[in-house]
Amino acid sequence: MRLDGRRNSSNVSDRRGMSGGAKAGIGGGIIGVVVLAIVTLLGGGDLGDVINNVLGQGGVSIQNQEGYTPDAEDERLADLASKVLAGTEDVWTEEFRRQGWGEYECPKMVLYTGSVNSGCGYATSQIGPFYCSADQTVYIDLDFFKDMERTIGAGGDFTYAYVIAHEVGHHVQYLLGTLDAAHQRMNSLSEAEANRISVRLELQADYYAGVWANRDNAMFNSIESGDIENAVNAAAKIGDDYLQRKATGTVQPESFNHGRSDQRVRWLTRGINSGDPLLGDTFSPSYNSL
Repeated sequence: MRLDGRRNSSNVSDRRGMSGGAKAGIGGGIIGVVVLAIVTLLGGGDLGDVINNVLGQGGVSIQNQEGYTPDAEDERLADLASKVLAGTEDVWTEEFRRQGWGEYECPKMVLYTGSVNSGCGYATSQIGPFYCSADQTVYIDLDFFKDMERTIGAGGDFTYAYVIAHEVGHHVQYLLGTLDAAHQRMNSLSEAEANRISVRLELQADYYAGVWANRDNAMFNSIESGDIENAVNAAAKIGDDYLQRKATGTVQPESFNHGRSDQRVRWLTRGINSGDPLLGDTFSPSYNSL
């Protein structure tokens, strides 16, 4: 991904190495710590429920890395995250103007290590990157990008940009009222039915990430050979079916809350190909046709 000469966002708060609060017990459960983190990757949405589910399992203690000193790769990833966030600001500011959606309110981004206090509660890096609508902020522990490559073979700068753009996609949903409306519906449904709404939210965020990629490339010629393939590979490897099968050898479709691998690839690719946010309606089609 070409980022040379690109501006950095002014909406990034660097809290790496800072204390995020008291220790919290985090358990791997049947999935295991690393895979649990990947399962929640790109989750966004109702982070309170995600945190409560993870904290409730008990187990491994996580502490902040006080005295943390970033190495060259850490600094490179921080610069990448800032530039990608700036790219989402440029793209969505223009798209909101183009669509007549009013002024785009840019989200903030917090870089942290270990754990962090967010507007949605205390969280650790095992949650994975997340968007909190309470403070309109994307939270990322950059070590998660390294873990993605090590644990599921999903690496590359454009893949990391996809992760960030997906979380910003949840911010777009928040600004358009989609996120709150979906959560209100989920609160009155059974767990299995609520999971289906969650899948629709996640697939739309994947689509919006694809829209960003299309428009960012049109603005800055940012996509290089192999970038799309890397992002598609990542989308396939963070599908609920892939991760459940990897962790347990079986799948439980009623528990899916992010979407199958083929669905995530399909909606990301649609966004990349179209570049049109109006074509990303994941709520009208029947669930089985997503």
